[in-house]
Amino acid sequence: MSTPAIAGTLVQRVLPRTVTRDVLLVGTGALAVAVMAQVSLPLPFSPVPITGQTLAVMVIAAAYGATLGTATMMLYGVLGLVGLPVFADASGGIHVVTSPTFGYVVGFVVAAYVIGRLSERHWDRRPVTSLAAFGLASAIPFCTGIPWLAFTLTLGGTPTTLWQAVQLGFIPFIIPGIIKWMLAAGILPAAHRAVTALTQGRHQD
Repeated sequence: MSTPAIAGTLVQRVLPRTVTRDVLLVGTGALAVAVMAQVSLPLPFSPVPITGQTLAVMVIAAAYGATLGTATMMLYGVLGLVGLPVFADASGGIHVVTSPTFGYVVGFVVAAYVIGRLSERHWDRRPVTSLAAFGLASAIPFCTGIPWLAFTLTLGGTPTTLWQAVQLGFIPFIIPGIIKWMLAAGILPAAHRAVTALTQGRHQD
């Protein structure tokens, strides 16, 4: 028997739904991802920097749910493509499509939908399911990022196999990725517990 898609993301529990709320959340979320993209650590041996984007994507999409989370990441991508400096290293513009890192941006959209959908089913409320959900979401950007990394480097004159792309765009990110995964998997259950405690406290007053 399938689990029903019931409301209950962090945002849905705290804020009543209105069009204004949704627009503000999407815009604020895209801005937050852009800010976290500038928290960047370049790697001398890889064209892909370590950034805070993935953590922002996971936390925002889990808090928002699938629809708003996906819309937020799509807006973030569009803002970058039209030239705003929202990607890592304050980059932006249509030329970023051919950069080695753009595949990860595409993966953020997919990851946002997945973690948003799982959070709607309350996977982000319990430690075990939260770990599973955010682990899956953490892996998704690599599924699109690594092939795109290999393709763009090869296109640019540096023939790169998928295994070489894994060495450049995945292996150096395992430990930072685990740290971000654990942070996200801890933040959401804690936030839900805080909301529950506040709600129960109000009911008792």
